[in-house]
Amino acid sequence: MSESNESRKSVRLLHAGGDGPVPEGVALIQLDRPPLNLIDRGMLAELAAVVESLAAAEDVRAVVLAGAGGRFSAGIEVAELSELDTLEATALALRGQEVLAGLSSLSQPVVGAVDGACHGGGLELALACDLRLAADDATFGLPQVKLGVVPGWGATQRLPRLIGEGRARSLILTGRQLDAAAAHAAGLVDEVVAPDKLLPAALALAGRLATGPSLAIAAAKEAIAGGCERPLAAGLRLEAAIYGGLYGSEDQKEGMQAHLQNREPTFRGR
Repeated sequence: MSESNESRKSVRLLHAGGDGPVPEGVALIQLDRPPLNLIDRGMLAELAAVVESLAAAEDVRAVVLAGAGGRFSAGIEVAELSELDTLEATALALRGQEVLAGLSSLSQPVVGAVDGACHGGGLELALACDLRLAADDATFGLPQVKLGVVPGWGATQRLPRLIGEGRARSLILTGRQLDAAAAHAAGLVDEVVAPDKLLPAALALAGRLATGPSLAIAAAKEAIAGGCERPLAAGLRLEAAIYGGLYGSEDQKEGMQAHLQNREPTFRGR
């Protein structure tokens, strides 16, 4: 496995290579700021640079986001937050939203691998992923109200869209935590596995996505994200345009021919 960031960095980007477990076409982002992987402005800047590099990486077809040390992220560094004034806090919220929007809008599917604490800004980061797998020891929560503030990196918008307004209100207004089973029941995570199976399961899922129809996957992400921002009629028009735009691609021809010929397709992303 080759490492593209220095080991002292708090965000590491790893690609397939050597004898490592990262599948071909997959990139692994690891948050590595022990012991809780708390997010400070330095980590946020590193994450922004990693996301920017992945947006331009034609050889990366799927991404896994995970925390090192058995923890995803317990949130934003409160000691840093406590020193901000109104303008600085607003700027940090906007910057965090920008970075997470960049992650969410990657053309590649992003799989979050969540273990241990996934709280506050850490949960907001997980919400920016397309799919989320959780270890059975993971806990989820948005405790910002207990600090006298609200989530500022997108949870008030993304969480209601994911699990419904009522459930989102309950979590945001009370600051209570969910265990992995409750998070799965609420629709917050897609699958729960044993802690030692989490990263292999996330990498395996990303590996399957990486060999899939990347044009169609990117188009589906665009349709879902764009449609959620529009009234239903406009969203349906967007869907139709994206659907039609895929016709004529090599992947569309290959996918349909493979189906008609009763064989597995070979997608090339073009």
